[in-house]
Amino acid sequence: MSRVGKMPITIPAGVQVKLTANELSVKGPKGELKLKIASGVTANVSEKEIVFTIEADSEKKVRALWGLTRNLANNMVIGVTSGFSKKLEINGVGYKVALNGKKLLLNLGYSHPIDFPLPEGISAVVEANTVTISGIDKYLVGEISAQIRKLREPEPYLGKGIKYSDEVIRRKEGKAASK
Repeated sequence: MSRVGKMPITIPAGVQVKLTANELSVKGPKGELKLKIASGVTANVSEKEIVFTIEADSEKKVRALWGLTRNLANNMVIGVTSGFSKKLEINGVGYKVALNGKKLLLNLGYSHPIDFPLPEGISAVVEANTVTISGIDKYLVGEISAQIRKLREPEPYLGKGIKYSDEVIRRKEGKAASK
């Protein structure tokens, strides 16, 4: 029995949930998201909540998808009401970032600047050396943040690179001076 899968999702005011054959669509003030429901998992939509169920004698894979489907639907409801965001910090001498339309222009110590196009549904805000990536799809916000971080991962000696704002970089000691 899945502890996560059996919890109901409350639908806040201003959010519309529609269920077709095997697709759940959630529409709210910030936008609309769709989710294909895994086979073996059934969704029941009422006025105030969404409940996911499976049959009692379901196989292990269906039981595993039960909680996953519930969490994905919950993230959709949260995304269309309040959205998701991740903050990235850029540290290093000469490292800088600028927003140019729907592109991020990054100078990260390479011989050339990097143009990073932002996909549809993702927005960025640049303040000094901090970039805030935001959108309604939790997966897409996390994926774009990870791709930007991968352009110059933080190094352990000086801490230069791109890191999440809540990430802690374990610093290493440099070479010891000889006597």
